[in-house]
Amino acid sequence: MGDRVDDPAADAGDLHRAAFEEAAVGLAIVSPAENRILDANRHLCRLLGYEPGHLTGLPLSELVARPFTSEGLQSWRGADGRAVEVRVTRSGAAGRTLVVEALDPDEAVRAEQNREALTAAGLGEWRWDAGSGRITLSRRAAQILGHPPGPSLTWRALRAGLSEAERARIGGLVRDALAQGRASFFESRIVRSDGREVIVGVRGQPLAGPEGELSGMVGVVQDITTRVEARDALLGREQRLRVATSLARLGIFEWHMLDDQAIWENERMFEIFGRTPEDGSVGKTEFLNEVLHPDDRKPVRGAISAALREEGILHVSGRIRRKSDGAWRTIEMAGRFERDAPNRLPRRLIGVVADVTDRRLAEERQSLLIRELHHRVKNTLATVQAIVGSTARTASSIESFYEAFVGRIMSLAHTHSVLTEDTWQTASLRSLLVNELKPYAEGPMDGGADGRVTLAGPSVDLASEIAVPIGMAIHELTTNAAKYGALSTRGGRVAVSWSVQPGGRAGILHFAWRESGGPPVEPPRRQGFGSRLLQRVLTTQVQAEVTTDYAPEGFSLTMLAPLPPRNEALNPLV
Repeated sequence: MGDRVDDPAADAGDLHRAAFEEAAVGLAIVSPAENRILDANRHLCRLLGYEPGHLTGLPLSELVARPFTSEGLQSWRGADGRAVEVRVTRSGAAGRTLVVEALDPDEAVRAEQNREALTAAGLGEWRWDAGSGRITLSRRAAQILGHPPGPSLTWRALRAGLSEAERARIGGLVRDALAQGRASFFESRIVRSDGREVIVGVRGQPLAGPEGELSGMVGVVQDITTRVEARDALLGREQRLRVATSLARLGIFEWHMLDDQAIWENERMFEIFGRTPEDGSVGKTEFLNEVLHPDDRKPVRGAISAALREEGILHVSGRIRRKSDGAWRTIEMAGRFERDAPNRLPRRLIGVVADVTDRRLAEERQSLLIRELHHRVKNTLATVQAIVGSTARTASSIESFYEAFVGRIMSLAHTHSVLTEDTWQTASLRSLLVNELKPYAEGPMDGGADGRVTLAGPSVDLASEIAVPIGMAIHELTTNAAKYGALSTRGGRVAVSWSVQPGGRAGILHFAWRESGGPPVEPPRRQGFGSRLLQRVLTTQVQAEVTTDYAPEGFSLTMLAPLPPRNEALNPLV
């Protein structure tokens, strides 16, 4: 055998072929017309799912999903028909060698069009390099922050636009995110270099170096000034609405019709219905069938149906049973039905609820007081008319008429004053007696040795319908005693006692007036106004049993009068 002679050209060709086949990227040599693959290495075959050598001779139209372009991001078709995202660049003489690389999914979307979409969405990109400490801004990020684009921004220059509190807050957020290896996000108000104030939203992702160390961060920034101001304005309106409804003690609710679910927006709703958050809210079915008073269910259903058919505004009132104590409360409800589109069924009802029980009671009490006032004025005028007529018939002169008339009118006015000042519209029996007898008492009226007048009895409040005639009767008894009876002399005494005995709807008042130590008593020869008042008025207006005794040692009167029950509607404290 002869010795082998080395051929440098052959060796070089073998090396080039080996490099072509073993390249870590896909390589393909295409025909001058770029319509067919003349050769392809193993990496490209594996990438597209072909056996080695099976790509040679295939037209590019069978491999490229779209019309072939010379370079850039492309979608090629694999052997099984699946799409394979690749990046194509040209190399070699006349650019006939195609370098085909598989794309990472994230890299596949980083096209220039995506960059334009980011800009259109108001997002600017940034990158911070830990080694140099510089921040690189995209054009959009530079526009937002008011700094030149590129790697010209330092953290010192950027933090100058932040307040001291914001620097500390943002620093803490970023440090926590870096410690946990997660993305960070914050919103902040920043003053640009041109003095304009903007609110930005910043998102950042840490980057790790070869040894796992922090090498930098990348992220996006967005101008959210308009959005935040709109959000703050909306929150402000909502807060003002909540304050207003809280001051007005209104409950706010939403009722979703399709699933019959109610959302109670504030605590007042739970207070009105006597429920806790654990009890949950009340939907329409439970409200109409269980919570609402049976007599109010039909009109409330009718009001809801009318609001659905017509303008969509609901105004309704009714009584509900409060869960916490079982009490019936009167509520008023107002709301609006919302529709997704005209001529479609409403989707939800948004409204407010007010507990108007106290207001209704106050209105009823006011109406009753007005009727009571009318009745009292009518009776007072009739009493004044009777006083005028009777006083005129019994008076012997103008002076005696004036004296008697003024005294009776003043007594009547005092009784009315006591009634008006009392919250229950009642008058104390003791106060009526003290007002008439105090000028003659000459000392304490509790039974002392020096007192000419003795009062003994429990606290009794007289309703208005009996306080006026009894007050007038006390005035007449006092006047008669001062003119003709025990109080007309220094040694005369008057003892008044009373008690409440069982009977009637609110008890029987036992009232006793006894005079002693005065001039001898004789029965009257004719009946004056006082006598008629004691006998007729007390009998007819008070339904009292009156007994008088004109014993020589002193006049006495006993009265048994049924006490009317208190009218709860006249009590403003209820």
